[in-house]
Amino acid sequence: MYKFKPLLKQTIWGGERIIPFKHLDETLTQVGESWEISGIPGNETVVADGPEAGLTPGELVARHREQLVGAANYHRFGNEFPLLIKFIDAKQNLSIQVHPNDEAARLQGRLHGKNEMWYTLPSTGGGFIYDGLKHRLTPAEYKRRVADDTICDALARYDIVEGDVFFIPAGRIHSIGAGCFVIEIQQTSDITYRIYDFGRRDANGNPRELHTELAAESIDYSVRDDYRTHYTCHKNMRNEVVSCPFFTTAVYDIDRPMTLDYSALDAFVILIAAKGAGTIADESGTSQPFSAGDTLLLPATTNAVTVGGNLKFLETYVI
Repeated sequence: MYKFKPLLKQTIWGGERIIPFKHLDETLTQVGESWEISGIPGNETVVADGPEAGLTPGELVARHREQLVGAANYHRFGNEFPLLIKFIDAKQNLSIQVHPNDEAARLQGRLHGKNEMWYTLPSTGGGFIYDGLKHRLTPAEYKRRVADDTICDALARYDIVEGDVFFIPAGRIHSIGAGCFVIEIQQTSDITYRIYDFGRRDANGNPRELHTELAAESIDYSVRDDYRTHYTCHKNMRNEVVSCPFFTTAVYDIDRPMTLDYSALDAFVILIAAKGAGTIADESGTSQPFSAGDTLLLPATTNAVTVGGNLKFLETYVI
């Protein structure tokens, strides 16, 4: 099992919840994101301890290949680690934005687009999420609404409670609203087209850059009745919430020890603790704490782990 040193990101919209949530000895303010596992060039996390301390996810893949990520993933991604895991704390609204799909991203010289999902932690002050269009827009109407500050009126808005799930496919307009605290699971990509930013300015007093034209080419203008991911969370069971070509994610809510059997899965697994406290033990019986704010990477060679305690956590992998 690998645990990584988090990469803390101070942002214009960031809050003060991530450091205490993760029990970190830090004095930073306005921490908007904790990158838990990242292979983004220039923003790699590193293994926190043990004989491979200091290695990035990509270096682990290069060293262990199929034994770390699984044969299919190694064939598909090579030495690139395919997921980026974050905690996000929004004291202010994030910008309205969209991510391109793989094809559109490659036209811009990037390796991947970005499909992602959010799992909501307890919010403050009535947290909400923008997710998708309320009604159909043409590219021209979209540009007009950006220009006249009415783009938010065209978006579906959802008040959230703890445990809500939103899958955000590439091309869907979205934003995390003020008060939200979320776990984000996404493709290894840091490509974002900022559509609208509520008139905010950067530290130098300049308007933050918008990507209106690039976004217009990437937006999926189709409309759905409901963009929320609905699921029922059964106690002490695996509850799958998202299954797509980019990741599969399940939610667990346990109050007794539960063994997670990965003997038939040839892939790495990431476990992300959302609430509570407990322990996790590997096949040799070696146990370590596993509590809210922790993120662990299990190699593809892992056959089973046992998680105990009173705990909510996410499981995600790529197949």
